[in-house]
Amino acid sequence: MDTTDSQKPWFYERAGQHKGSFSEKEMIEFIASGELSQGTIVWRKGLADWIALEKTELATHLDNDMPPPLTGEHVNNTIVWILAFAPLIGLMLEGAVAGIVYEGSQYSMQRALSGGEFFYITLILNVGLGFWDERSLKKAGTDTGKFKGITWLIPVYLFQRAKALKHNLAYFIVWLVSFGLMSTAFM
Repeated sequence: MDTTDSQKPWFYERAGQHKGSFSEKEMIEFIASGELSQGTIVWRKGLADWIALEKTELATHLDNDMPPPLTGEHVNNTIVWILAFAPLIGLMLEGAVAGIVYEGSQYSMQRALSGGEFFYITLILNVGLGFWDERSLKKAGTDTGKFKGITWLIPVYLFQRAKALKHNLAYFIVWLVSFGLMSTAFM
């Protein structure tokens, strides 16, 4: 089948799945509508592998006034590493609040902590840091649309973040270990 490059079907990646096939005209419409942007991974017959949209001939249709998103190694990961330890940090904060509320009564503090009386402190800390991290990624130019609806579900968010930024799963694993340690601290 003899076709020109502009007639070859295009595919793009969204949430770990390929979408397509689409004509070049449809792809240009997706770019114009904002469905596709810099950093979107695309493929068509003739390409050896999936590549960033801005590295294809479709790049001429992108808004070139905007810089490309920061890549994984250039994104500030300070917040995500604090988030990775948030279950343990939250447990310490819960202990501090229990100490203030129960004025140093060791038995009452222990009962409150083991009963999860102040669990909301850790929950608010985790969710707050997750949303803060997602906003910082957005400011760095990362398409955070794939995280919408899961930012509050911290382990899923961390896994998806690592995958999207091509990071290893270190902060995801640290969060799981921290959560496990926090969960067993008062058993």
